[in-house]
Amino acid sequence: MPLLDVSSVLDNPMFKDQLVCTRNTQTVGEDGRAVNKACSTPFCGVVTSDTGDILTRLAEGSYIKGSIVVHSRFVLIDGLSGKDADIVTWQGRQYTVSSVNDYSTYGRGFIAATCEPLKLSGG
Repeated sequence: MPLLDVSSVLDNPMFKDQLVCTRNTQTVGEDGRAVNKACSTPFCGVVTSDTGDILTRLAEGSYIKGSIVVHSRFVLIDGLSGKDADIVTWQGRQYTVSSVNDYSTYGRGFIAATCEPLKLSGG
């Protein structure tokens, strides 16, 4: 087990960003059918670059893709559990949570979530 506890860094206001998590919740409508509703929750986390912005060129055109990593105590959902993946908004851009890893060995309750752009940018 690692002896490094990075809680003081990840909790430091100088590193933390304000983010918003949009999560689909499901209720039962008056007709007995499922109804999805998006619920937005603000949270704090440290955002780091994962792959950065990558220009991909194809014969049909080009686009920019990339990913970020969000380190937080706020538990995000990656969609592998059968639920819709969370959408994270950071600096005006929306990202889909593609994977969540338990990083609690480096600080109590922390996760590291890899997030990919919801919309690819034209190059």
